[in-house]
Amino acid sequence: MSAVMRYSTPAIVLHWLVALLIFAGFPLGVYMVDLPLSPDKLKLYSYHKWIGVTVLLLVAVRLGWRLTHTPPPLPDGIATWQRRASAITHGLLYGLMIAIPLSGWLMSSAKGFQTVWFGVLPLPDLVGKDKALGDLLAGVHQALNFTLLALVILHVAAALKHHFIERRPFLQRMAWGGKERT
Repeated sequence: MSAVMRYSTPAIVLHWLVALLIFAGFPLGVYMVDLPLSPDKLKLYSYHKWIGVTVLLLVAVRLGWRLTHTPPPLPDGIATWQRRASAITHGLLYGLMIAIPLSGWLMSSAKGFQTVWFGVLPLPDLVGKDKALGDLLAGVHQALNFTLLALVILHVAAALKHHFIERRPFLQRMAWGGKERT
């Protein structure tokens, strides 16, 4: 069996780091939002913000890498509509991975809570304190997150379908081993 053309090691590391952070940040956000105000809730909000800012930074690095390094081609035999759907889904995923942390940062600013990355680096408020804007941005942030959840489910389901049902080497493309595309 020939080696699978896979993503480069930096692309793989960035993919899985961002995925891990999203898989931690999303349920944390769902959990913390309905907690009563307490020091523990404020600590969880800080952790959530740290995750969001880190995702934003890693996605910026990932986009820079992606723009300068061609990803491996999709395996032969993938229908044109599936190639288009893949490109659209990936574009939306990247857009959401930028829009979600920014909407959270904007929301925090509007609600009067400065974002301090890892408790040491205060980030500037992006907008002035405005309760109505903060409430609007909370709804936007939530809607974007649930849209991301739906797209992640679609992304994972498509990869699993191609791998297990169609027997195409999709999972190996984002794993270590095989021939790297540099």
